Amino acid sequence: MKIKDTAESWETLSTRRPFQGAKTAVDSDEVRMPDGSVACRDYQVHPGSVCVLALDEDGRVLVLSQYRHPVRRRLWELPAGLLDVQGENPLHGAQRELHEEAHVKAGDWRVLADFYASPGGSDEAIRIFLARDVSEAEGERYAETGSEEADMEVTWVPLADLVRGVLAGELGNPGLVTGVLALSAALAAGSGLDTLRPADAPWPARPYEA
Repeated sequence: MKIKDTAESWETLSTRRPFQGAKTAVDSDEVRMPDGSVACRDYQVHPGSVCVLALDEDGRVLVLSQYRHPVRRRLWELPAGLLDVQGENPLHGAQRELHEEAHVKAGDWRVLADFYASPGGSDEAIRIFLARDVSEAEGERYAETGSEEADMEVTWVPLADLVRGVLAGELGNPGLVTGVLALSAALAAGSGLDTLRPADAPWPARPYEA
């Protein structure tokens, strides 16, 4: 039996926004449940994100180390960023983030995986792109100040080492975990990475302009 997620929306009786931040917000909805009762659901309202798994000819993945204050840890991650421009094409956002965070460009782009970061408490949707034919970008390197990105370490790591780190519980960033395991599964399937979805594949969770 083939299974797939489906769109569904229960009746929302009221919505409050007790918090509005610079990039995200918190909504509090009263939702009518199937048995007729009413429940309160608080969740983060998020613009969505993109991640880039850049893979070189030697089977290495570009990763970066970044301090994440909410979890009080320095995590190894894929280049990533918010889709904080309304209707932005996620591929354009991914290309921007790869350039800004690693000063790298890629000639071949595919969709590797789509997922929700924490659907019980946030509407954040994340698209992971696979980037190949990777080379250094032209021009000067982007300089970030006043954020965690100013303290990033960037390196290339063999895919097999990342898979081992995920399974050992040593790597916990959700984009990295999903990306390296999805790539490992795609390679194991034997059908070739060119069979992955094209970079402009529809993304119902975050519709965008072509």
